[in-house]
Amino acid sequence: MIVFRALSLLLLTTFIGGSAGNTAGPAQMEPARVAPGEIGSRLPEFAVKDLRGRKLSSADLRGKVVLIDFWGTWCQPCKKEMPGYQKLMDRYGPKGLVVIGFKLNVMPDTEPPLGFARRLGVRYPLVAVGDDLSQKFGGIEGLPTTLLYDRHGVLRWKIIGFEYTSVVEGEVKRIL
Repeated sequence: MIVFRALSLLLLTTFIGGSAGNTAGPAQMEPARVAPGEIGSRLPEFAVKDLRGRKLSSADLRGKVVLIDFWGTWCQPCKKEMPGYQKLMDRYGPKGLVVIGFKLNVMPDTEPPLGFARRLGVRYPLVAVGDDLSQKFGGIEGLPTTLLYDRHGVLRWKIIGFEYTSVVEGEVKRIL
């Protein structure tokens, strides 16, 4: 009977007080990690040159709301979205919005990318990216893909496929 009580007391203190090997309290626990490209993930570190030869890095984006658009010259929905993103940049750039277009090289271009952008009226930075950079964003499942990061570099909104500018604007305004 004494052995049974001692064993019961030992089990009870282990469950209530925790084991000696796990002494971290709630304040010491690590936050859950979120996979790249998932809501709540961080803007990945990168340093690139845009299609005009200007340097651009994630460090330049700190404190900004960042809209990243993955696109291709052959992508019809991309052609519809990009002029709207330029309008958002024009309207909300002074309030801290930055728009960047990441051109995926998964298929041959249907026209020179800078001519394509000029024809659409797009003036925000455009960067040709390979698989290495797109993987930092969790991989791209389809085009267009739009990612919206808050001023702390946290992914707050993601859409794969075409979305109307008015819907994207609502998300931008909410985050600004």
